[in-house]
Amino acid sequence: MSKQLLLATFDHADDLLSATMVAREKGLHIVDAFTPYAVHGLDRAMGLKPSRLTWVCFICGMIGVSGMLYFEHLVASVWWPIDIGGKPWNSLPSDVPVAFEAAVLLAGFGSVFALLIVSRLYPGKKSRKVPARVTDDQFVLVIEQTDAAFDTAAVEKMLLCHHAVDVEQYIENNGEFQS
Repeated sequence: MSKQLLLATFDHADDLLSATMVAREKGLHIVDAFTPYAVHGLDRAMGLKPSRLTWVCFICGMIGVSGMLYFEHLVASVWWPIDIGGKPWNSLPSDVPVAFEAAVLLAGFGSVFALLIVSRLYPGKKSRKVPARVTDDQFVLVIEQTDAAFDTAAVEKMLLCHHAVDVEQYIENNGEFQS
């Protein structure tokens, strides 16, 4: 399936940020923005939602803590209760370090797997070929032409008003850009 895209190239991050805000206000479908470094406020300008990865990390950590505390209780108190010097069979302070390590382990693995799933990164996936110099020293805003009523000339004029160096039309076909 092919998509028709407009790639607007900017020399400065402020120009990219202002063009992104105006494009979003006009209801244009912003596909992505490529930058050589992180641009503060670009996520809000693009209308991206906050990441839920922190909640995934927290939930996986809580599963790790509760699962390890339950396992340690079963082992020390139910399956193999051993009286060592009159100490209690289930001692929470001795279980905390191992439970903490289990929380860190599961939170780390859960975060990595969630990131790979959300990003659709899997073995054998073909990489997307982007035009040259996209993230070397320039900022690029990618806008998708969603329907036949899309006025390319008006969008180009709007982007040029925001100091776009170049506006090119591309057709993305199976992850590769063709001009």
